[in-house]
Amino acid sequence: MTPELSQKLATAVDGMPAFPKSVQRILELTRDVNSTPKDLVEVIDKDPVVTVKILKVVNSAYYSLPKQITSIGHSVVYLGFNTIKNLALSIAAIGMLPKDNAAGFDVQQYLLHSLATAAIAKQLASRVDDADPMDCFIAGLLHDFGKVVFAQFMPQEFKKALQASQDNSSSLHAALQKEIGTDHAFVGGMLVEKWRFAPHLVETIRHQHLADLKDTDMIACVFGANQISKKLNFGFGGNSCIDEFPAAIQKRLDGTLDEVVASMGDLNPLFEEAKIFAKL
Repeated sequence: MTPELSQKLATAVDGMPAFPKSVQRILELTRDVNSTPKDLVEVIDKDPVVTVKILKVVNSAYYSLPKQITSIGHSVVYLGFNTIKNLALSIAAIGMLPKDNAAGFDVQQYLLHSLATAAIAKQLASRVDDADPMDCFIAGLLHDFGKVVFAQFMPQEFKKALQASQDNSSSLHAALQKEIGTDHAFVGGMLVEKWRFAPHLVETIRHQHLADLKDTDMIACVFGANQISKKLNFGFGGNSCIDEFPAAIQKRLDGTLDEVVASMGDLNPLFEEAKIFAKL
């Protein structure tokens, strides 16, 4: 990588907003076995934006609750600790997405793909020994965030790579390497490092492509979820190339791509929930 490219990437990553402090605190609570729903409620109550959006989701037709919920405390009771955590994290990520971009990148479809990948990765975590479901959700949600950096700060180069990937039916990862000299996984890793996420999350986002795949349970879950999401057309992250599971991932997830998809049953309800989250 040239010094010029390194500088350009560093400037782009620095231009991205910081991850909200309230959501950082929520993530800390999720890792603390002694934390209680009350602790979570106290943090969310201090963030009016997150509060309003969670109440909007809770009271949506999707959950069909018998009466309107007006407090975060009641929301935690009805939806559960984990759904509220996932919602808060999703709200933070969505809040950083640009409304439009010069690359013509479809942010709404990208968001649906990311939310679906997050939910599938969380489910796959139950198949392996050494991956936390919440961490898999976070990594799945943020696995493509480097594309957002490119769309905002290197839109022309990103647009060319998107077009080349589409024209040649090749992976966007390879098109970006050719057009820019690096890819969204590398830049996404830089971004979550800036946000001070745990090293294993940085590693998962940085090493998620076949050419650079690391063999860990968490990477297996996120890689697998990404391919499943693409195969089922759950949103679109700018790349339609689907990779078959390499032997190491088959071993960790107990099957080929088709076998794992078949074993997971109907995933459409999961995608419907992703659509509700995406409307935030």
